[in-house]
Amino acid sequence: MKSNRLLSAFLLPFALAGASAQGETLTIAAAADLKYAMDEIVVSFKKDHPGSRIDVVYGSSGKTHTQIQQGAPYDIFFSADISLPQQLVTEGKAIGPVRPYAVGRIVLWSSTMDASRLKITDLAGESIKRIAIANPKHAPYGQKAEEALRAVGVWEKVEPKLVYGENIVQAAQFAFTGNADVGIIALSVALSPEIAAKGKYALVPDSLHKPLEQGYVVTSRAKGKKLALQFTGYMEQDVARATMRKFGFVLPAETKVKTDSVK
Repeated sequence: MKSNRLLSAFLLPFALAGASAQGETLTIAAAADLKYAMDEIVVSFKKDHPGSRIDVVYGSSGKTHTQIQQGAPYDIFFSADISLPQQLVTEGKAIGPVRPYAVGRIVLWSSTMDASRLKITDLAGESIKRIAIANPKHAPYGQKAEEALRAVGVWEKVEPKLVYGENIVQAAQFAFTGNADVGIIALSVALSPEIAAKGKYALVPDSLHKPLEQGYVVTSRAKGKKLALQFTGYMEQDVARATMRKFGFVLPAETKVKTDSVK
């Protein structure tokens, strides 16, 4: 009897550790450009971790960063701008190190014209009346769109035509529904099945803007949360990396795609 009690006492911590991971709920805040890739990754992860619950909230990285600063209950922050999670670590609101997970690309996309033939300078033309981009005030993809437009000298001409989405998915929706003639959107969104079926795209040369370096971090709220560590570890595995490549992301330490290599 005594030996059974000793054995139970020895095994209890291990049983609790497994149960805690299985019964935990993980709340992820992710940049909107990750919507389609992350949805697939979560489904795949849950097959390997049955019983786990993962909720993902998508939005602009700038707004999410502010929400976490104000105490929003997120466990992991996937940001389209790697500097934002780095700021959270500095402020003591996240546990470093920040890990890069991808470099994003912007594209011209349209449901009403053949965008594969467009160049960014074409957006200044009279035939294009409305252009959708994510709001540069808080969305990294919008900031890169503005940088590219300024780099080719057409910002002043196109600014009156701009329609701003709260995030890159909403900007894509404006172009998808025809409320904008063209959208400057994320390649990852352009490659999603629904969007890809309705239009074509042209990559914006990445020499026209600073790199869209993206990174994630575990927040202080999730310190010691086993499921958070399991999920971030899963992001480094081949299955998750393959999904990221599928949606056009350039992964850390991998050869950079050429401007004309992804169509």
